[in-house]
Amino acid sequence: MSALLSVSHVSKVFPRTHRSAGLRAFVRLALGRTNTEGFSALADIDFEVNKGESLALVGENGAGKSTLLKIIAGVLQPTQGSVVRVGTVGALLELGAGFHAEYTGRENLKLAAALQGLIGRAFEEKLDEIIAFADIGEHIDQPIKTYSSGMIVRLGFALVTAMKPDLLITDEVLAVGDESFQNKCITWMERYLDQGGTLLLVSHSLYHVKKLTQRAVWLDHGKQRMLGSSNDVAIAYQTFHEEKQATQKVAALALDETMLGQYAVTALHIDSSDATSLRANGEVKARDGRRPHVAIGIVRADGTPVFGTTSEIDGFTLRHAAPGVFKFAISLTDWRLLPGSYRLKAHAMDPEGMRVYDTLEREFMVPGTKRELGFVDVPRTWD
Repeated sequence: MSALLSVSHVSKVFPRTHRSAGLRAFVRLALGRTNTEGFSALADIDFEVNKGESLALVGENGAGKSTLLKIIAGVLQPTQGSVVRVGTVGALLELGAGFHAEYTGRENLKLAAALQGLIGRAFEEKLDEIIAFADIGEHIDQPIKTYSSGMIVRLGFALVTAMKPDLLITDEVLAVGDESFQNKCITWMERYLDQGGTLLLVSHSLYHVKKLTQRAVWLDHGKQRMLGSSNDVAIAYQTFHEEKQATQKVAALALDETMLGQYAVTALHIDSSDATSLRANGEVKARDGRRPHVAIGIVRADGTPVFGTTSEIDGFTLRHAAPGVFKFAISLTDWRLLPGSYRLKAHAMDPEGMRVYDTLEREFMVPGTKRELGFVDVPRTWD
């Protein structure tokens, strides 16, 4: 396959803004030396996008996605590395970029089209098509300084649909505008890809990432953390966020010392080798020697509950293994969990099954390529 875009070991360093740092950066530039002193926005980014392929960029705010897109589009130059583009490029980056605030929508379309080589009769023949796609009514003849952010995106995206570039670069376009226009954009993108177009998409929506792209790059603090299939990268990125949220939740909760010590889960082992089932066994110690109960729960990595039960609810009696030591085993079958990262939690409970005293948990991963939303794959029939 031929690469339309090659990003080869790209790094970007922005010089510090204080006077002495700026002067040193200027001297290095004048001497033809690479400026490596300052804020590193990108470090050694390396990937290719082949003709007819779709690739997503994911990452938290500040990860370097917009900086990388500007380098790819030619707005910024890399400090190190190189970017090679082949064919025509259509870029939807910052809202209103390239538009003149005092000009009307119609005038801006003519100007932007001319900058991309679409002029004269060729532009006039496509104008009605562009205006119809933008669907902003009489505002097309109003200055765009009066437009909302969604109307500006409509105008820019409508122009792209007429140009049909070899490579389309979009930065969070689907996060702006009403739902009907987003659906229109998705439909157009799918048709564009079906016709051999090439897409570089930035989006925080993992649903759009998995729906519209084949591969993805995960940027983390300016570094390339993962490159792989969109499904694998989306699962890893979602797991990262869920674990981060879980850590924040734990830090925010005060530990109730009075709930610890009387009953404790001292062992928990799981076998999750089968994607549709799991077996767990464990041990609970009771300081008072009474037979405790145990609660079993499945949660996502961020702590969101998926399922839970207790030995008391299910009428199960823990086996007495030694003085003050009780054992249990449980099999969870045909659970239909969607792909992602989960945790199995075992909670030691009092013999009455009323209070939780201690928790032990183990992580497990459910593999797969499913794109359904939520936590479980519910059996369904379409008529």
